[in-house]
This record gives sequence, C-alpha cells and structure tokens, in this order.
Amino acid sequence: MLLKVPTRDGVNTTLFWEPADNAKATVFLFPGGGGGFGKVENGKATSNNFLVRSAPYFTANGFNVAIFGRPSDSEDLDYADRISDTHMTDVRKVLDFVKTKSTAPVWIVGTSRGTISATATAIHAQGDIAGLVLTSSVVNFKKPGAVPKQDLQAIKVPVLVFHHSKDACIHCRPDEVPAAFKGFRNAPVKKLIFVDGGANPTGDPCAGQHFHGYIGMEKEAVGTIAGWIAHPTN
Repeated sequence: MLLKVPTRDGVNTTLFWEPADNAKATVFLFPGGGGGFGKVENGKATSNNFLVRSAPYFTANGFNVAIFGRPSDSEDLDYADRISDTHMTDVRKVLDFVKTKSTAPVWIVGTSRGTISATATAIHAQGDIAGLVLTSSVVNFKKPGAVPKQDLQAIKVPVLVFHHSKDACIHCRPDEVPAAFKGFRNAPVKKLIFVDGGANPTGDPCAGQHFHGYIGMEKEAVGTIAGWIAHPTN
C-alpha cells in the first residue's frame, strides 16, 4: 500500500508498505536512479528497479517490504542528495514509522544509487537496524557519496555486499568492489557475493533491465540475499 509519512514541516515522504505473515524481518529498500517506486497499481509498485520489481520475492521469503520513496519537495534523489542531512532526516522519520508497523528487525537494503542512501543510513541509524545489504554498489570515487567514500568503519552491523560479475555500469565496476568491501572493517559479520546469471540484458547498463539489475535472475538473487539475512555468515 502507498503511504505518506510526514518527515519535515510541510513535507511528506512516500512509502510503499507490504507486510508478510509472521515476518522474520523487514527489508527497508532504497531503489536506485532518482529514487521512488513508480505508480502503485492494484496494490503493487510498478517501477522496473530491481528491488521494486522483486518485492514479491522478499515477501515470499517471509519479509515485510518497506520501500522508501521520495519527499514531496523533490522529484529526484541525486548522488549528493542521498548523503545530505535533509535526506537523513526524511529517512529517520520513515524508519521510525516503519518500526511502528512491525516489531521485526529491520535490514537496510539498497541497489545502485540507493546504496549511497543505504550506507549513509547504516552509519547514522545503526542502533535501530539489524544489518545492511548493498546490491550493485556505487563504487566510483567520482560520485558524491560513493560507498567507499563514506565512513564505512563506523558501521558495526552485519553487511552483505552483493554484485553481478557482469555489471557493466561505469559507476559500479565489479573489479572495484573488493577494495570497497574491505572498508567494512568493524562489521561483526561481512560477506561479499559475486553472482553470474540472468539473461537477455537490454538498454542502459546502469538501469534495472541489465545485469546491473539482475535481469532474469530476480528470484534467485533475492533468495540468496534472504538466506543470508536469515543466517549471516562470513
């Protein structure tokens, strides 16, 4: 369902919420691109972003799904926006609201540009989250807020870094991911998983219909992520 959460004076931030029966955890999802989850039709979010279109697989694995949308005073969450104090204020208010909907532990999950928001959230709100999952991480140092440019050693919750070995996005090069992963030196449990699957990539290599978005292997990808969340191991 589509919800609007008051986050600042005169500003509401959209949230897509889909509960699961007897949820094991809540996944708090940050989509990539400019953010948002598209229109909500027949109770489903319609964006082609990997995390948004894979929401049913998360609920099928026993997780509540909370998808962070966009604040009413913004039509695009750019790179720098995602590490701003304003963004963190919005995220905190939405996270607090989500925690009133369920007592299940909250895992922060981001993909592509959403990994910037997810990493910043894990730094600023880790006392209220169970762990962090980054998929198709932005590791290009030229981008504001890129994962390795943030204070990763401050993160002290379990971390999963999940990446496609054929990711062709210039901002998310697979060969730059291991160095970024080393930055999580204080995470009590951390795992780097490269996958090689899917089929028929099309369009922008930095968009959801390419290997960057785990096209053709969504169910498998979410299954691996869900299994690790349930039992985090190095």
